Amino acid sequence: MAEATNVLGSPLQLCCNEPKTGFYRDGYCNTGGQDFGLHVVCAKMTAEFLDYTKAQGNDLSTPKPMFNFPGLKPGDGWCLCASRWEEARQAGVAPPVVLESTHARALEVVSLDHLRQHAYTASDQESKSN
Repeated sequence: MAEATNVLGSPLQLCCNEPKTGFYRDGYCNTGGQDFGLHVVCAKMTAEFLDYTKAQGNDLSTPKPMFNFPGLKPGDGWCLCASRWEEARQAGVAPPVVLESTHARALEVVSLDHLRQHAYTASDQESKSN
């Protein structure tokens, strides 16, 4: 199997291990034939996005122990469906994206320009810790 690439054309990087994300729950936004939702956009959760997606019927913030799902909070990394991220972008609530950890297949749904406009950078983390 060929190594997965990100939207920048380099090897796909880890999205998040705490909580464990990805369609395969391996921390990477990898995809395959059974991933009909195309969970390939590595995003840093925001309160606005979590409220939005809950209102759309996909509650990512409530823990679901029966599925070993802790519930997400602002700042957590998570592999989102490319279509949900694009929908949130159009609604003005798209969470920041980690380009190095976003699978190249995201480009089937989302433009690289839009992803770049919402790119998460190390300075985002620094400003939150100050």
